Amino acid sequence: MRDRLNPAIKLDGILATMYDPRTLHAREVVERLYEAFGDQVFDTIVHRTVKFPDATIAAVPITEFAPTSDAADYYRTVARELVSRGNAP
Repeated sequence: MRDRLNPAIKLDGILATMYDPRTLHAREVVERLYEAFGDQVFDTIVHRTVKFPDATIAAVPITEFAPTSDAADYYRTVARELVSRGNAP
């Protein structure tokens, strides 16, 4: 991405999304992310939930569509991680 689209882009971290811990594949992918990228991977893992497609159809952010849901909490937690890393805008 950096070479083709934006040489100045800075990667703040890698976020695992659409995670379903019931599947071996998802668990293996996250394990490989940590092995390959270590501290670059956010501690927060965004789990798959029906709330995300519902929010997309409603054309509103998950934090507005279902503000008290686990789905919204994942992204609030990622925001806190960004701030704690010193990478918040």
